[in-house]
Formats: sequence, C-alpha cells, structure tokens
Amino acid sequence: MELSIVKIEKPENLNFILGQSHFIKTIEDIHEALVSTVPGIKFGVAFCEASGPSLVRFSGTSDEMVELAKKNAMALSAGHSFIVFLENAFPINVLNTIKNVPEVCRVFCATANPTEVVIAETEQGRGILGVIDGLRTKGIEAESDIAYRKDFLRKIGYKM
Repeated sequence: MELSIVKIEKPENLNFILGQSHFIKTIEDIHEALVSTVPGIKFGVAFCEASGPSLVRFSGTSDEMVELAKKNAMALSAGHSFIVFLENAFPINVLNTIKNVPEVCRVFCATANPTEVVIAETEQGRGILGVIDGLRTKGIEAESDIAYRKDFLRKIGYKM
C-alpha cells in the first residue's frame, strides 16, 4: 500500500464538500437535492465510479464549477468519492440535504480552507483515508475571541 496526498485545487474562498457514496445514481440524486434545496444554486459535482467503466460522472448548474469538480475528482481517483463545489451557497445551506441522499455514506469535509486528502493506493484501487482541513490549531480562544465569534454569528444571521 502506498500513501499519498492530493491537494484540492480551487479558488481561495470557494466552498466544497467531499464525501463517499456507493452507487452511480449518486450524481443525479445529489444534483436534484441541491437544486431543490437552494433555488438558483450554482454548483458542480463529480463522482468517481468504482466499478465497470470506472468513470468520473458529473453534473451541475455552473460550467466552471463542473470543470473544477471533474478536475479534482480525477486527481483523487478514489472509488465512490464525490466532490461538490458551491458558487453561491455555503455548505451549511446544503450539508444535511446531501447527508440525507440515500447513497451518501459519509462526508469527509465541508470547507473553503486549503485541504489535503490522504489517499491509500493498492493494486486494486484508491481510497480516501481522511482529510487535512485548514491550518494547525494555534491556541485556545480568549474572551475577546469568544466575543468576536458570537458577534460574527449574529451579524451574518446564524444566531439571534
């Protein structure tokens, strides 16, 4: 077995969701889930098929996001993985919807951070072991950090 790291390539502040699924129907079901959850959503999704022709299947509402999803899915080449890039939505808007798609087994991350994916490769294929999402922790929040967090969440409308 060989271990490697695949960096997710994307614009700096673009959000994405990386997960694992189990069936070719995933691509259509994630597409339908996203468009029915956020009207006018712009996204691209790609799915690494794990049997038969073993293709990257794809869909979306934004050509740019679809191309990004295809490129990153091909770089991962990990069976039954999927990646969704979101243009005018955030993971918090769609994450539960994606997790409720019957084919979805797990979500590895939902982030805009720089991300590295830890890949294991054998003679049979490739799989995702986990992700490195963002930077190493630098410390414990102070009172001023708590105040900032609370103010920020209220300012953007996620808390009252």
